[in-house]
Amino acid sequence: MSELLRRIEESEGRARALEERLADPDVMSKPGEFAEAGKELGRLRPLLDAGARYRKLIGDLDGARALLEEDDDDLRKEAREEIGRLEPELAQVERELRVLLVPRDPNDDRNAILEIRGGTGGEEASLFAADLFRMYTRYAERRRWKVELLSMSESSSGGLKEVVASISGDRVWSRLKHERGVHRVQRVPTTESQGRIHTSTVTVAVLPEAEDVDVQIDQKELRIDVMRAGGPGGQSVNTTDSAVRITHLPTGLVVQCQDEKSQLKNKAKAMKILRSRLLEAEQARAAAERAADRRSQVGTGERSERIRTYNFPQSRVTDHRAGLTLHKLPAILDGDLDELLDGVHVALAEIAEGRAAPRAEQDD
Repeated sequence: MSELLRRIEESEGRARALEERLADPDVMSKPGEFAEAGKELGRLRPLLDAGARYRKLIGDLDGARALLEEDDDDLRKEAREEIGRLEPELAQVERELRVLLVPRDPNDDRNAILEIRGGTGGEEASLFAADLFRMYTRYAERRRWKVELLSMSESSSGGLKEVVASISGDRVWSRLKHERGVHRVQRVPTTESQGRIHTSTVTVAVLPEAEDVDVQIDQKELRIDVMRAGGPGGQSVNTTDSAVRITHLPTGLVVQCQDEKSQLKNKAKAMKILRSRLLEAEQARAAAERAADRRSQVGTGERSERIRTYNFPQSRVTDHRAGLTLHKLPAILDGDLDELLDGVHVALAEIAEGRAAPRAEQDD
C-alpha cells in the first residue's frame, strides 16, 4: 500500500471514530464536546471526498491498463485514450490530497496582515513591490477574499516603498503563511539602456490577524502621536492632523497610519497592525522555545532568507525551499498561485515531519 493510501485510511478511521462519538448520548449531552467533534469531522470531509476520488481513479486506471493486453486494436486504442485522460486527473487529485494532509496550523482559519517592503535595488525594488502587491491582490480576487489597504508609501517612480493590507476570507493565513521572506527579481529595468539584467529584492511579511481577545494591550503602555500626513494626498490629507503614530512602549514597536482623512480610522488601522505584530512576536517566541535546537520554517517569522526568485528573461519562478520551478511567470504575477503555493505547503510539511530533506540552496 502506498504511503498516500495509508494516510487516507488513517483519516477514514479517524472519521469513523468521530461519527461514533457524535452518536454517543453522553457526548450529545455536552454541547462543547459535541461541537468540537462535529467541527473536526467537517474539516476531514474534503480529505475523505478526495480520497474516495483517488481510489476510484486508481481502479479505473488499472482497468484501462489491463485492456492494453487485449487483442482488439479498437479496445486498446480506447484504453490508451482513457489512460491519457485519467493520468492527469489522478495527478491533480494526488496534489490536492497532499495539500489536505498537511497538518493544521492553529492559525489556519485566521485572516492575515500582509506587509510588503522594497529591499535592495532602489526604484526597481519598489516597482517589484508593487508587482507583488498586485499579484496577491489578484489572488485574493480569485478566492473572493477581501483586501483592505491599511498603509501605503509610494516611490517617485510609481512603485511602492511599503504597503500594509488586511486580507480576510476563507483560510487566508493557511494559504499565505509561507509567503514570508525575501522575494528576489531578476529582470531588465525599464531605465536600463544596455539590456543588462538587474537583481532586486522585496521583503514580504504575513502576520496572523489578531483579535482583541488574543492580545491584551494596556492603553497606559501606548504613546499615541498625531500629525499631518506627508506625501501626496487629497485636499485635507496634508492640512489636518489625521496621521496617527502608535508606539508600544514595552516592545518599542511603532506603527503609523495616514491614509484616511479621519484620525479615528487611522488609529483603528494602526491598532489592527499593532495587535497582529504583537501576536506574531508572541507566537514566534513560543515557537522558538519549543524548537530551540532547530530552525523553525513555519513559526519563527524569519524574513532574512531568499525564499523565491522571479526570473523574467526565462519566465521562471523558483521556490528555493520547495525545490520547485514553474515556467509561468506572467500567470503567477497575475494571481495564478495555487500550484506554487500547494507545492510549497507540501514540501515544507514533508521537511517538518522528517519525510524529506531540506532542499539544497540553488545559486541562480
